[in-house]
This record gives sequence, C-alpha cells and structure tokens, in this order.
Amino acid sequence: MSSTQDGNITARSSPTPGTAKGDGQNGGSASVQEVKPSPEHIRQIVRLTQCPTCSLPLREPVTLPCGRTLCRSCLPEPHERTNITYLVTRDRLRAFQCPFQDCAKHHASADCTVDVVLGDIVDAIKTELEKECSSELTTHVVVKDKWVEAGIPSLREPQTTSRLLDGGAFLAIYALARGGELVYNAEVTLASPLTEQHAESDAELLGRVKDAARASADCPLCYAVFIDPVTTPCGHTLCRSCLRRVLDYARECPFCRRALSIRPDVYLGESPSYPANQLLSKILDCFWPDLVEERRQAAGREALSHRNPNCDRAIFVCTLSFPAMPTFLHVFEPRYRLMIRRALQGDRTFGMVMYHPGTRGNPVELGTLLRIVKSEFLPDGRSLIQTIGISRFRILEHDTLDGYMVARIQTVSDISLAEEEDLEATETATAGNHGLARASLGETDHQEDASAASRSPITYDEIEQTPTKDLMEFARGFIQRMQAQRATWLVAQGRIIYGECPRDAAVFPWWFAAVFPIRDTEKYEILGTTSVRERMKMCCRWIMEWENASWHSSCCLM
Repeated sequence: MSSTQDGNITARSSPTPGTAKGDGQNGGSASVQEVKPSPEHIRQIVRLTQCPTCSLPLREPVTLPCGRTLCRSCLPEPHERTNITYLVTRDRLRAFQCPFQDCAKHHASADCTVDVVLGDIVDAIKTELEKECSSELTTHVVVKDKWVEAGIPSLREPQTTSRLLDGGAFLAIYALARGGELVYNAEVTLASPLTEQHAESDAELLGRVKDAARASADCPLCYAVFIDPVTTPCGHTLCRSCLRRVLDYARECPFCRRALSIRPDVYLGESPSYPANQLLSKILDCFWPDLVEERRQAAGREALSHRNPNCDRAIFVCTLSFPAMPTFLHVFEPRYRLMIRRALQGDRTFGMVMYHPGTRGNPVELGTLLRIVKSEFLPDGRSLIQTIGISRFRILEHDTLDGYMVARIQTVSDISLAEEEDLEATETATAGNHGLARASLGETDHQEDASAASRSPITYDEIEQTPTKDLMEFARGFIQRMQAQRATWLVAQGRIIYGECPRDAAVFPWWFAAVFPIRDTEKYEILGTTSVRERMKMCCRWIMEWENASWHSSCCLM
C-alpha cells in the first residue's frame, strides 16, 4: 500500500486461498483479503469524498471542464460574458471563474452539470459509511496543526480539534469531515495506537465501501472499468477511447442526446483542452488498481494488434480535402485499389494529402483523415469512392507499404470551445462593435441573411478586432452577392456537391475552402489552424483579396 501527496493513492489486495480475483473486464467482485489500511491511507480515502471548497462530503458533485470536482452549491456565481459571439448554445453566455487557483479559467455555466458517475460513486460510499455502526470501538482523532506541519510552530493555532468518536479510524475520520471539523487539506493523527480489532474493522469497512462503489465504476459503452475517463458537459462519463467512437459518427451525448461542445479530437492522448476527470481517476486508482492496470494493458495490446509500431496510417497522395466535407475518388491504380480494400476491411479510414507544388513524389505535411461512406466496385477492378473528412493530421514520418504510402501521424487539434471564447473576448475587448453582435443574437435566420447583406464592410485592418459573428455575416454576405451574380463556381460546386452555405461558423470555413476558386496552395494553409475564429479571419482575408483585381487575376482558377 502506498500514498502520495496529491492523493494518487494505491491500495493493493491479495486473494485469499481458494478464491479468484475479478477478470478485469466486467469487474465482478471476488472475495479478497483486504490489506489493513493505515490512518494515513484512510485520511486520503476520506479526502476523496470531500469537496475541496467547503470540505464537507460532496453533494451533487460537478466536474468542471478543467477536470476538477466540487459541490454544485459551491459553484461561484456566474456572470454575463461579453465580446463572445461564437456560441454553440446561447446559454453559454453565463460563466464563472474557476475557484481552483491552478486553473482560474472562465467556465461556461452550461458546461457544469452534475457528474452522474461521481454522484453515484460518492453516494454509494457515503451511504456505506453513514450506516449505523454497532461496534463498541472508539477512536481518538486529532487534527494536525497546519503551521506545525509546515515547520512554523510560532504560528500554532490556539486550539486543536481533538475528538473521541465511535467506530474505527475510518468511521471516526469520516465523522470529522461530515461534521465540518476536518479541512480538505488537513492531516490527522491518532491519540492512541490502533488495536488489531480496529484494523480489522477498517479493512472490513473499506471492502464494503469498494463493493458498494464498484457497480458505478464501469464505462456504460465498453462495460469495463473506466480508463482515462472524460466527463461531458452534460455530466456523463466515458472512457476517452469510447467517447472518440461516439464523436466519430455523432455530435450528441449517447445517453441524453444533448449536443456536445467537445471537439472530435478529444480522444487524442491526454488532451490539455479536455483533461480527464481527476477525482474519478484517483478513486479508480485507489480502489481497483489491479483492474485499472489490466484494463490499460489490454487496451495497449488491442491498439498494437491493429497497427504497426511506427508508420500505421495509409496515405492517399492525391488531392486537398477538408474536414466535414465530401471527397469523391475514382481509384484505378493497383496500389490504391489494395489500400482501399484494406481500409474497407478495417476502420474504413485513410489519410489524404496533396503533392508539394511542382512535384509528383513528395507529399505535403498536413492532410485530412477520410472515412469511406460509400463504395462501388466496377467489373475491371476500379472503384468509385465517396468519403467524408473527419479530422486533420500532420505527417511525422512516412514509409512505403505495397506501393502506397504509410505514415506516423499526429492529429491537428482545435483549441477547446472555452479557449475559443476567451480568444474572441480578448481580441474584441477594445473594439466598440461587440454590442452590435450581442444585440443580434436573437435574430431569426431571415433577419441574419438580411443583416449579412446590409452590414457595412469590414476593412482589412479591422479583422483582428471584429467579433466572430460579424466575420461570419461578412462572409455570408459575400456568398449572397455571388449567388445573386450567379457565379459559376458557386452554382456548380457549392450546391451540387457541398450543399448550401452553412450557418455554423465551425463548418463554414471548410465549406468555403472547398468551393472557393483559389489555388490549393492558398487553401492548404487553413489545415494548420487551431480555432474557428482563426479560420473565419482567413476566409475574410481571402474575400477581401479576391475583390482586389490583381490578386483575383493571379489566383483565380476559373
């Protein structure tokens, strides 16, 4: 058994003779002989049930977008945010500053709902601990003075909390926390040594607590103990890899159907924009370290079985593609026929990059991961493939397999929605036009179309300070003018292949890059961007430069 300063505690158990441990997948509770926990270990476990803000046992726990958890009643009062026009949902206008000093970001109130899994686990733990105890044991607990612990005895508190409480050390320490006499970061000591009976009582209670919480520790999608758990803004938790599978085909929570503000690239490693649920991760590592470790090893073996250790992604070197946009392919080269067949037998995905300008052998660094939507094979072996872009990537190294390119790639991830909102607020804070954008949030689609056409033009120097909503309206106004002029590039491609002009600023830049008739070398730069606002500014610059006759004549591909 071991414990660490940050609460990442580990308690391992040994099976008794004639009993078997769980298989690590369905988590069936096997009879085990619990290691007798020490007072320090017990204090760490009790801390897992406490709110870092009020120090009381957690009530309606809320996991913030930064991965930290506190009581719902301890959430700071929200305020109205200004200088933000790009909103996935309108209720994101209210936010509060994170009370944790190592974060201090502004979290949208809409992203902070009760954590379903943690609520079930914490309630199960509290229910077990708060059952009436018929034990005749008592434990004398003393709360350590924080100044003495810090080596500054001159600042010693005048009074020290010292209580003789019913039960073993586990019940006694929890009773202090429940009564509001044990601050979250405080440590405890016992005034008298624990007897063997105390140790057995604590071990038995810890076993019951773990059994009570175990039923809620499995991911509802893969039915195995959570690994790298990520909590959605609606309060539901999944393994990061399971959430990736959901976001591959939907943008809604699979349980409550609420639209998710999480980017599809959440699954890529330990994303700093979408951290894991810290408290749930600590509880899992504390209560079931063996199951968690087996699960991680199984996930690692599964990942290795589906790919080579280095270059594991098939790459089609052909054309420029964009996320959320279709790409149609006529596959006739034997090497790419093989690649497509293998993709269809696997996860139906492959990478698409274009050649470096002026070469026919070297790929560019940035590309788009495509998923095959439809495929039609012709009698002579050729095929017609319809794909959709799902994410962007950067090639780190590449090799050749059976004639086609394979590569080790790194996904190009967008910043989170909260960071997107902070970026806009910072850039537009000194501009005087955000009131216009905020006032237009209630406009109907028809009113937005009218305002887009009538809005005074944005100058090149004003782009950086212009609200995202106004950038979107400026771009849509340009599209409306082109439609009125029956521009051939827009009529031929925009509606037939790529659909109508999107109203969502997250999708518009990809649609615009797909239909706008400028050189691919100009469009390629948008693949390296990391925010919606950055892409909207790029599109507006394209429009302004397009309307400059000299740039239009040099870059237009009519």
